[in-house]
Amino acid sequence: MAETAFTDPKYYENRELSWLKFNVRILNEAKDRKNPLMERMSFLSITASNLDEFFMVRVASLKDMIHAGYTKKDLAGMTAKEQLSAISQETHDFIDKQYQTLNRSLLPLLDKEGIRIITDFHDLTKEEGAFVDTYFEKYLYPVVTPMAVDASRPFPLVLNKSLNIASLLKKKKGVPNLMKGGKRGDPTVFATVQVPSVIPRIIEIPSDEPNRQTFILLEQIMLRNIGELYKGYDVVSSYPYRVIRNADLDIDEDDAADLLQEIKKSLHKREWGEGIRLDYDAHMDKKLLAYLMKQFNVNESWIYPASGPCDLTFCMKLYGQVEGKSLYKKPWTPRQPVGLKEGADIFAEIRKGDIFMNHPYDSFEPVVDFIRAAAVDEKVLAIKQTLYRVSGNSPIIAALQKAAENGKQVTVLVELKARFDEENNIQWAQKLEKSGCHVIYGLVGLKTHCKIALVVRDEEDGIRRYVHLGTGNYNDNTAKIYTDCGIFTCKESIGEDATAVFNMLSGYSEPEHWNHLILAPIWMRTKFYSLIDREIANAKAGKKALIAAKMNSLCDRDMIAKLYEASAAGVEIFLVVRGICCLRTGIPGVSDHIHVVSIVGTFLEHARIFYFYADGQEEVYMGSADWMPRNLDRRVEIVFPVLDDALKARVLHILDVQLSDNLKACFLDSDGEYYHFDRRGKKAIGSQQTFMDEAAARDKDNPENIFPRTFTPVWAAPRKAEEK
Repeated sequence: MAETAFTDPKYYENRELSWLKFNVRILNEAKDRKNPLMERMSFLSITASNLDEFFMVRVASLKDMIHAGYTKKDLAGMTAKEQLSAISQETHDFIDKQYQTLNRSLLPLLDKEGIRIITDFHDLTKEEGAFVDTYFEKYLYPVVTPMAVDASRPFPLVLNKSLNIASLLKKKKGVPNLMKGGKRGDPTVFATVQVPSVIPRIIEIPSDEPNRQTFILLEQIMLRNIGELYKGYDVVSSYPYRVIRNADLDIDEDDAADLLQEIKKSLHKREWGEGIRLDYDAHMDKKLLAYLMKQFNVNESWIYPASGPCDLTFCMKLYGQVEGKSLYKKPWTPRQPVGLKEGADIFAEIRKGDIFMNHPYDSFEPVVDFIRAAAVDEKVLAIKQTLYRVSGNSPIIAALQKAAENGKQVTVLVELKARFDEENNIQWAQKLEKSGCHVIYGLVGLKTHCKIALVVRDEEDGIRRYVHLGTGNYNDNTAKIYTDCGIFTCKESIGEDATAVFNMLSGYSEPEHWNHLILAPIWMRTKFYSLIDREIANAKAGKKALIAAKMNSLCDRDMIAKLYEASAAGVEIFLVVRGICCLRTGIPGVSDHIHVVSIVGTFLEHARIFYFYADGQEEVYMGSADWMPRNLDRRVEIVFPVLDDALKARVLHILDVQLSDNLKACFLDSDGEYYHFDRRGKKAIGSQQTFMDEAAARDKDNPENIFPRTFTPVWAAPRKAEEK
């Protein structure tokens, strides 16, 4: 088969539709009765917040293409218009399933557990109604601002994602007409009020009943008392709604004299971008709906009726408020990583040998301690670090500030263009600057997404460089719920590369050669091609050839084409792809040697691992990059080798267990759909639970003997379920 055939659009899945399938897999976790009830509620909330971001960025981008007259087809042969049409249909079906899950399963099950969620104020008892009315008068009435619309008061700017209540009003007899709205002969006028975000959306109603809890949504309290906001008018109808807007920032970096100020200005525009989706109560008055559609300029394809509360992220706000241990998963406490004794000198431990961490099974605290120790160590001369997303009260930021105050040379690259974290990162960048740190605001035209920290120390035998390299952000909060990998090393060759990285980021100094680190957009793509080509050559020579990789997304056409070429040559390929996967499996002569699984579980799978058999020499890499065009071509990314044999075995153990998962893993079939494995007669294996069990076992056993020292790949092809 000619190589060019591997790029035929029929061999590819559309990126956006693949992402929607990923969100379906998350929704399936909300449906799964094996999950504790409040975990199911949180999964439902995640699907809603995911969908909002998808519209604000991906759907918005497609609409921008249409506005610009862009007609080029994607890798699957679809135009922007065709993609939007398919997305609209799939999303309507998906939202229907969300509300079916909530109304038919989750809310009734909560009620059985003694947890009552009032989603319609008409269901309140007399006593509950009295409490709600008092709450409105005391807390809501002084805060909310109803907005009338008439000739002198135009339709207000409705904030992106904000929850609002639209009303049709009719003047009472004998009351002066203060609103000059409506068509001739139409006595009704329009008004809207925002449900305040400064007040919790979930309000608990006191109850004397033991083992019972009752909650009501804030908008229902407002709906019950809506007449109090429009005295002198009869409320004809009132319903909740919200609008999702285009939130993709458009910044001309080449012409921006000050990138920080330019992003600051653009952030204000995000809240008022083009309306691209209108969510509304399914019972909304048709006249009211038509009015909103006109104001937001959306057609029927982009309006979504809610058969329950608008904005299902309220489900997450219940988390922690609802009582009952059985309703939650057992909390996980990360363990001390192998090779790091608690309280020991971290630099001395790293000098003994490279240290591997598998978060959140291994604690992220040593990474924080690494920077903390460097900040106060008299021998440390400099700290250099990249920051993409950090927590709201980041201990790493505090340690970097402390280091600068202690006279260390501190250089920090804070990526201002990290989507939806721009404002947070601007604040951190300014605080770091005030502390005396040298702050770099990223590079023009590129996002800096790599995860690297370098500590330079003056020791008895000279300067020594200590490096942390990871697959995830330096965020102590997400490190508890994202699965990521990282290593500590003081190998001189990697230290040299780390210095070169920061010199390149802070200036224009690119070294003539690199020892180990693989950088995008410089040569990562060609390096991966060469690694795959070697497996292809070995397969053609009749040798064993094997590739295994774990990543968040796979949607780079040329990389997929290279995998197709490898499969056609007989290379066995096993992929763990959490989200988007534009590759199709099981195509004869193209992808019949490629196997794809996706794992959705308690923790968000986030690590990137790449394995190549290399004729028995087994090369293993980890890093920050997915196989996506943006990671390979438009971001500064780092992929690094795992050089220590013992650590290599541990990383391969992760791949082995995840490719054996038959509990939380789904396999991608040749029809483009994902299915659970048939476990009949087989031992149940959940990779995340396995890693938790192994980490917990280290508390009792010798930690050095938990992991195998050798590894032989024995992955079998995915077992297909007999019934789909």
